[in-house]
Amino acid sequence: MGWISSARCHRMDPTGAQVTKFTEDSSNFGADGPFFHIIREGLEGLVDGEDYFDLLAEDVVFEYVISVPGYPERVEGRQNIIDLYGDYDSFLTVHSADGLRVHRDADASVVVLEYQVHGASAQTGRPYDNRFVSIVTIGDGKVVRWRDYLDPVAVFDATGWPDRGD
Repeated sequence: MGWISSARCHRMDPTGAQVTKFTEDSSNFGADGPFFHIIREGLEGLVDGEDYFDLLAEDVVFEYVISVPGYPERVEGRQNIIDLYGDYDSFLTVHSADGLRVHRDADASVVVLEYQVHGASAQTGRPYDNRFVSIVTIGDGKVVRWRDYLDPVAVFDATGWPDRGD
């Protein structure tokens, strides 16, 4: 399964339609979730959206510069990000987020967010504490590019270290 399943998991509403907004829940990316709260605070006044995914432009590009083996290095499109994170709550649960530092370059429409998330692995129960640096480019009130840097050791400490294949 790898460190996280990147299978295309689609969240469905009671009618069977695909859910693309998480505005009424406290999931990791929901409007009531701690991750969305810290991101919204860091991007306040620059982007519009009711939940994390709603902040993203339809053609957003995500780059995972420092991540974990097997995770995509680049994902294009809002729906592909929703699909990538569709099963995230069964992998890691974020209980809180803090340590926000915001650096803005208004001329380039770029915001650098430094923050920490805290939670637990849904699979092992071990604590998850990670630090992130996200370089976010804004265009027309939406996130158009997101470059993410995280501590992969924190992921492995929480979820277990991958087999080296020796």
